[in-house]
Amino acid sequence: MENIKKLLKGDFKTNVSLKNFSWFKTGGSAEYFFEPYDLEDLIVFLKNKPSNIPVFILGAGSNILISDNGFNGVVIKLNAFNKISYMGDAKIYAESGSFNLSVANFAKDCLMEYDLGITCFEFLSGIPGSIGGGIYMNAGAFGSEFKDILSQVTALDLQGNIHEFAVDDLGLSYRANALPEQFIFIGATFQGKIDSKNIIIAKMIHIKHTRELNQPQKVKTGGSTFANPTGNKKAWELLDAVGMRGYRIGGAYFSDKHCNFLINDNNATSNDIENLIQLAKQRVKDKFNIDLHAEIKIIS
Repeated sequence: MENIKKLLKGDFKTNVSLKNFSWFKTGGSAEYFFEPYDLEDLIVFLKNKPSNIPVFILGAGSNILISDNGFNGVVIKLNAFNKISYMGDAKIYAESGSFNLSVANFAKDCLMEYDLGITCFEFLSGIPGSIGGGIYMNAGAFGSEFKDILSQVTALDLQGNIHEFAVDDLGLSYRANALPEQFIFIGATFQGKIDSKNIIIAKMIHIKHTRELNQPQKVKTGGSTFANPTGNKKAWELLDAVGMRGYRIGGAYFSDKHCNFLINDNNATSNDIENLIQLAKQRVKDKFNIDLHAEIKIIS
């Protein structure tokens, strides 16, 4: 890997702690850590890295749990991939490292000289994280999902080849896509509609207030722990019914305010959090015969 480092323009390091890259603030170190300077830099790395080295693409870290043992491979952080642009006809292009909130604000403001904005993006302001992760899991909130506005995606395979996918090619479903994990999302085109900027602002304010009212704030959390199962029951209702509200293991516990949110109270380990996830799944399975699926991705 030292030979590859000489070819790169971006920052390439070894044995980097990942704690500060996860919203849970837990986890071990990455064997290798790479922040590509640009797309060309990333392609050079992928074309030259050993094929047996595992790769993990790290976004905003909002819904991941990094193992206490860290990651034995290379973690790639796409910090430089944060460009957002207006393409006309209510279309917006956003690179995968762009924060969801930044894209929502860009859509609101990109036609401000006409007191207009691009609507349909307001729900992004209520989803922590970045565009790449949102595409990967078809993130959604407040009645909308990425697939509702997504038009086209640019991706790399692990050999550094560029691919273009239409939204229908991705097989997006509830919190999932159907592509093999060998693809790295680079950027995407989204389709919205032109609307009054004041209406867009009002929608975003409503989302902000709703989140503040119903979800824990200013804590170390990974967002929603479990996706809602099929049927009428919500994940939080099932967790509440099996006694997980406020339940603690070590320094981790399920929020009293919204029991589908796991919180690190400053001294939790990733193992504490993972044990809580497994316990909650087992209790719900035992009582309701329902398999809960974690929205939080465990990295090990």
